[in-house]
Amino acid sequence: MSDELLKRTATEVGELIRTGEVTSVEVTRQLLEHAHSLNSTVNAYISFRDDRALEEAHNADAEIAAGRHRGPLHGVPMAIKDNLYVAGETTTMASKIHGEFVPGDNATVVDKLREAGVVLTGKLNMHEYAWGIDNNSPHFGPVRNPWDLDKVPGGSSGGSGAAVAADMSFSTLGTDTAGSIRIPSAACGLVGMKPTHGRVAKFGCFPLAWTLDHIGPMSKSVADAAAMLQAIAGHDPRDPTSLDVPVGDYGTAASGAPQELVIGVEEDYFFRDVDTGVEKLVRAQIDQLVAAGATVKQVSIPSLAYSEWAELATSLSEASAIHHDDLVNRPDDFGPDIRFLFELGELFTAVDYLQAQQVRRQIKQEFSTALREVDVIIAPTLPVMAPDIGSVMADLNDVQVDLVDNFIRYTGPSNLTGLPALTLPAGLKDGLPVGLQLIGGAFEEETLFNVAARIEATDPMQGQRAPVGA
Repeated sequence: MSDELLKRTATEVGELIRTGEVTSVEVTRQLLEHAHSLNSTVNAYISFRDDRALEEAHNADAEIAAGRHRGPLHGVPMAIKDNLYVAGETTTMASKIHGEFVPGDNATVVDKLREAGVVLTGKLNMHEYAWGIDNNSPHFGPVRNPWDLDKVPGGSSGGSGAAVAADMSFSTLGTDTAGSIRIPSAACGLVGMKPTHGRVAKFGCFPLAWTLDHIGPMSKSVADAAAMLQAIAGHDPRDPTSLDVPVGDYGTAASGAPQELVIGVEEDYFFRDVDTGVEKLVRAQIDQLVAAGATVKQVSIPSLAYSEWAELATSLSEASAIHHDDLVNRPDDFGPDIRFLFELGELFTAVDYLQAQQVRRQIKQEFSTALREVDVIIAPTLPVMAPDIGSVMADLNDVQVDLVDNFIRYTGPSNLTGLPALTLPAGLKDGLPVGLQLIGGAFEEETLFNVAARIEATDPMQGQRAPVGA
């Protein structure tokens, strides 16, 4: 088999396995060989599970041959972020403190992937405890962006983004507390979906901030992201934030069938202080949708002016509560960057936290009002481009700005509101991907997949792929 197979999407490979053109064992073996060969360069994997993966692939082939096909991902090999539990196997959270942690249960999403027939190839690198956006780990080393090995891949799911972009995994799962699915997906040229809060159960995912955390797919295509969400969505009573609501037909939605579309644009926040090249690409995609029959409506969400403060007051407070005992007893075992953040989180008062929740409530109300008038809000995913590894600053139209603040500026509001948000490529600037973000109403993931598929069909990337890959 040639490396062309590894360039395929997850659903394309799943169809080849279903029809018998290739076997899951063949595909899994080839992907593992490729991932091993690149990992010293990209550093996307923390651990591999070769023997177990090949055993799972063999079982998938046997089931398919016996007529027990489980769906579009059956037999497809992929890795997942290393804060999602696999029972009996080390889950590190890219940390020293949990470097030898072995959970007793699978995460709900791991059980669901296995029910879908997915073959798990390993665990992917991440920012320590998912609390960072550059994936420069003091414990496991930096993940490198396959589009430019000197650049950050985004975080905290940086290993997930790099692995899929470099064809080291056909698709994957990330977690998102302030943008950690969408940031690396945008920086690595992928489709990343943060579902509605409660759509995907978080049991067996090590928490960063209870009320902001989400799990979702990071994939090569809209169809792949839809298939992944179809597999993992649903209620689990073991997660108190999981909601028992009907799961949509995401695959049909991702066909991109034309329908009336009203696009919301919020100029005062989502198009303020944005890289001019990023803005140009995002507005060009809006123009193409308008040319195809969509209409644009300006919306106003004034409380977004306070969203960065509310996001940080919430996430820092909740994260510091989770890690308080280790911060007291083992402070030197944290990486210096996240130790600083956890210490900072201890400074917020109960008044600060509760005031942030009032701001959060107001933002949710204003989004709800806006989304009654439009089908989807379109914005850039990131207002700046990915900087070099080790940089704490980013370039914004020739001005140096704080990297963390700017990487989460456009993604954080959807964590505060819990609304679904999807990023997909809008094109390239100076050889690096630019992400376009879609934000929709609660549990309206189908609308986002439909609009994303229509944008994807215009081929914004013009066939370009990451130079480091298959």
